[in-house]
Amino acid sequence: MSSGASDAISTERRLTREVWLVLLLSLGQSAVYAAVSLLAKLTAPGGLRNQSATVVGSVTSRSLLDLTYQLLGVAFALIPVLLALHFLSASASGIPGRLRLGAARIGLGGGSLGVRRSVAWGAGLAAFIGIPGLGLYFLARELGINATVIAAALNDHWWNLPVLVLSAIQNAALEEIVVVGFLITRLRQLGMTARGAVLFSALLRGSYHLYQGFGAFIGNAVMGVIFGTFFVRKRTVLPLVIAHAIIDTVAFVGYALLKNTLNLP
Repeated sequence: MSSGASDAISTERRLTREVWLVLLLSLGQSAVYAAVSLLAKLTAPGGLRNQSATVVGSVTSRSLLDLTYQLLGVAFALIPVLLALHFLSASASGIPGRLRLGAARIGLGGGSLGVRRSVAWGAGLAAFIGIPGLGLYFLARELGINATVIAAALNDHWWNLPVLVLSAIQNAALEEIVVVGFLITRLRQLGMTARGAVLFSALLRGSYHLYQGFGAFIGNAVMGVIFGTFFVRKRTVLPLVIAHAIIDTVAFVGYALLKNTLNLP
């Protein structure tokens, strides 16, 4: 075997290990738990229609202790993001560089779009995805293929809204940087076509939302195709992070503010 072929095999193995490590420490692991959670809901009395899924909930009734848990949850959930950026910062030889190099490779600073245009794109994508997504949720509930989603179930604390915003930003950063920026980049380097990489990314996105039901899987997979295609064409995840943060902030904060008024569960 030639030195070049040996180096290529070594690089492929390294990239494959990186993908497995990042996913099994983050959203790949979440996908497994989501599948088990869905199975539990399907086999529970009343089936999926009569089950609920909480996105952000309290851990304890003690205010400051609950705040501590919430902040720790946000912080530790971002560790796989740093790991992904660490791997992306590596040179061709596999030697890691500074995290900002990894961020630049997936356009986390806006890439060729720049920050202002990224914000505009993010707001537009949020509206394009969020409004139809809400309609899909209600349709899925009527069809009995989705659980009732409780977006925010924190106890009544003074810090609720800031924590909900932080949770939205954390979700956006984790999902878009890992599942779109990192994963699609690595799959393309491993020889997968752009279409195949986008589809794989989209199916993974749908799978870790299975705990909410089949409607959530479909909706998030479609979102994944749109976001993945955008990344392949524009080479920047910043608009996607912004869009996702807006969607989740509106969902979490809106639910918390309107829960009593609209008699939500």
